Amino acid sequence: MYVDYKDLPSNARVWVYQSDREFTQEEIEIISAKAILFIDQWTRHGDDLKGSFTLRYNQFIILAIDENFNSASGCSIDASVRFIKSLEEEFQIDLMDKMNISFKDGENINVVKLPVFQEYAKNQKITKETIVFNNMINTKEEVDSKWEVSAQESWHNRFLV
Repeated sequence: MYVDYKDLPSNARVWVYQSDREFTQEEIEIISAKAILFIDQWTRHGDDLKGSFTLRYNQFIILAIDENFNSASGCSIDASVRFIKSLEEEFQIDLMDKMNISFKDGENINVVKLPVFQEYAKNQKITKETIVFNNMINTKEEVDSKWEVSAQESWHNRFLV
């Protein structure tokens, strides 16, 4: 059952998927329509899940469910992964590569492979003040407070000089 993202509680469970490139306006419209359809049919062992999504920076898809209503199961999580993989195939994008690291350079969002990120940190192109995206967050509240943070406040800090 689809609900507006803003209507989910702060403890709603989230999964962040970052694209290796920015979505076009047409892709945003198609992805949004497909996400609503998917969430409307998303279930856990036949029981509805109350869920939503948000697109951030035209590059991140954040799926969310209200686990106070019904919690996710292995099968329902597998269904969401299949949905994300279908988007990858349709739009020729990479949403699942955990070796892709995102950070801001001014207002631009850069996505690089982990070894490149490590090299940037070594050469101080990335510093403790660099804004990074911590896609390992788990709740809607963390999207607002711990997702977009300075590198020193994230797991990324282990690579800083």
